[in-house]
Amino acid sequence: MKTFATLSTRTALLAALLSAGCAWPVSGAFAATASVEKQSSKSSVRKAKPALRSAHKQVVLAVNDTSKPSFGQLYGLHKVDDPLALKSSVALVVDQDTNEVLFSKNSQAVLPIASITKLMTALVVVEAGQSLDERVAVTDEDIDSEKNTRSRLAVGTSLPRGEMLHLALMSSENRAANALGRNYPGGLSAFVTAMNLKAQSLGMHDTHYVEPTGLSSRNQSSAQDLAMLVKVAHEYPLLRELTTSREHQVALGRRQVQFHNTNGLVGSPAWDIGLQKTGYITEAGRCLVMQARMAGRKLIMVFLDSTGKYSRIGDAERVRKWINTNAATIVAPVTKLSS
Repeated sequence: MKTFATLSTRTALLAALLSAGCAWPVSGAFAATASVEKQSSKSSVRKAKPALRSAHKQVVLAVNDTSKPSFGQLYGLHKVDDPLALKSSVALVVDQDTNEVLFSKNSQAVLPIASITKLMTALVVVEAGQSLDERVAVTDEDIDSEKNTRSRLAVGTSLPRGEMLHLALMSSENRAANALGRNYPGGLSAFVTAMNLKAQSLGMHDTHYVEPTGLSSRNQSSAQDLAMLVKVAHEYPLLRELTTSREHQVALGRRQVQFHNTNGLVGSPAWDIGLQKTGYITEAGRCLVMQARMAGRKLIMVFLDSTGKYSRIGDAERVRKWINTNAATIVAPVTKLSS
């Protein structure tokens, strides 16, 4: 990995060195950063002077700072208490068959939805009837310039559309999702238009998309809208299969590469999940939507803006325990999800 490649990063390094009490002259500090630029291995960095190692750590922490608040935190949604003490600022549990709302917390709030976006991406691809066997190639246009995330799909990788769809849904592969959008009739702009038209046709009036991956915080929706999307997506056996696949092996050149599901609950014997999708960007927090059977009911669950890496899973477990423990006494409110 190339380090300290820009003047601004070097400046940050120098500031960190000075704050650490390093007595090197300015020229010496920049000479040290130039030396580090030429070092490519971690072992080389470990051999650097202690002050430089400490400064390196400070700069890396600054560059990778994820302490930025989510939209839900900025809106004060986490201050809303709920009887299950969920870590998600937005939650919704709906009976899939009756549309009865069993649990609701800030369900009308409109927030970024991160990779939950890919459910709509997949729905548009499937409904367009494009061949799943046709090969789709990753190009420079699929590189993430929004969040600079990495991908195991190198530029030039060519896979059948069905494989791209599988990776986008199961492993939340951003390049796969973007490539699917680019290869839609009319290109990416036509694809995004189709996403928004589909949302409107489903009555998802709080929803708006600007791209097919979810990397943009301008892809926004509400829990109520997403529950509608999950219900419709669940009607497609292919989407049920791909979202709940635990792992999948793909031939990338001469290598067989194993991809895994981003939702650990799909492998849990305690769960009977029919469809799911996870999502995360800083602005959205941790997100999760699922269709699952429990206590003799088919339920749709939406969790948005959860704090903590595993808190959305913890929230889902809290809801499952609540449903199973109180199945005989839970009475749905008068409200129903709009259909």
